[in-house]
Amino acid sequence: MTIDLHAHSTASDGTTPPASLPQLAAEAGLTVLALTDHDTFAGLAAASAASAEVEIVPGVEISCRLDDADEVHLLGLFVDPLFAPLAAELELIRTDRVRRGVRMVQRCRELGAPITLAQVEAIAAGAPLGRPHIAAALAAVGITDAFTSDWIADGGRADVPKHVLSTVDAIALVRAAGGVAVLAHPRSVKRRAAVSDTQLAALASAGLSGIEADHPEQPLQVRDRLREVAADLGLLATGSSDFHGDRKPVRLGEHTTSPEVFAALRESAVSVS
Repeated sequence: MTIDLHAHSTASDGTTPPASLPQLAAEAGLTVLALTDHDTFAGLAAASAASAEVEIVPGVEISCRLDDADEVHLLGLFVDPLFAPLAAELELIRTDRVRRGVRMVQRCRELGAPITLAQVEAIAAGAPLGRPHIAAALAAVGITDAFTSDWIADGGRADVPKHVLSTVDAIALVRAAGGVAVLAHPRSVKRRAAVSDTQLAALASAGLSGIEADHPEQPLQVRDRLREVAADLGLLATGSSDFHGDRKPVRLGEHTTSPEVFAALRESAVSVS
């Protein structure tokens, strides 16, 4: 088995239609792929219907707030997409993302960027508005440093706060939906602050099942340390590509999860359902 537990489609901020992902996964040699679009299950039915050779794991990547400060992302794997409390919270997050996207476009315009909401919506192509769509619109007018403090980075001049769950509440929702919670890229080089060992211990106590150790944005020494921390805390260490299609220079299956860890995650999901 070759397993990638983190991938995105055009249902959120990826560039690959969900129905095309299974074939790409098969061509990459994968046997299991988790579709983990941001705060939505909208692509899951199409991906599952198109899949023959590759098992599609129902998943979602939830935007969370850790210790009332930094934003982190939580992967919910093996979740029931019809679980009403989780679906309602994701709808609230998506609705607020539209409000945020509209206001961020306004702020970019106020700062002199000649972009419009219509342009950003065209780039999103029906997906919930997100910063990558605004960044693409900025790039189209020659502004290539979108994810900096000058523009739409966290805390940047055009950034707008958004509604997010606490990470502990998100873990509880994932577990209530019959799934397992894995903290995505906790020490990505693109994060403003790394999730500390102490914070990981607290999340483990709250029901976290795993941490994403092997990830394109985490250097080798960081991955090794995360595996050590996972072992100390009784957490599972996963590996994933965080595939976004053409939006990022990352291949499906660039990092993978071992069959043993995958089996343990599946068993954990069964035990909480």
